[in-house]
Amino acid sequence: MKKVTIHEAKTHLSRLIRNALAGEEVIISRGNKPLVKLMVIEEATVKRKLGTAAGMISFSPDFNEPLDDFKDYMP
Repeated sequence: MKKVTIHEAKTHLSRLIRNALAGEEVIISRGNKPLVKLMVIEEATVKRKLGTAAGMISFSPDFNEPLDDFKDYMP
């Protein structure tokens, strides 16, 4: 685990990112108080599948018909 101050993190951000990508835990602190942990974002392992809701949604036969409330505005 690597601990650095905010000033060091600003100065060496690229190096700290490389370290985090290599698996090293990087803690950024103010004085002796740890504030944040720099870590790698894991990609989703499950891919989305299209069409999983097929057949679950239905529309009424008059779905595209004008609404009665708007008859005055229709040509």
